[in-house]
Amino acid sequence: MDKYVCMPCGYVYDPAEGDPDNGIAPGTPFEELPEDWVCPVCGAEKDMFEKEE
Repeated sequence: MDKYVCMPCGYVYDPAEGDPDNGIAPGTPFEELPEDWVCPVCGAEKDMFEKEE
């Protein structure tokens, strides 16, 4: 699964880890994150993330 990087702060969303502090289970692809999910570090919305190359 692809990792996604928050452009404002550099946080990397890794689907293998999820975001358990915010209720996102490990194994959740970025595309399946809720629309209201935001970066746990800086609060940026999903459209501020880009696929890691």
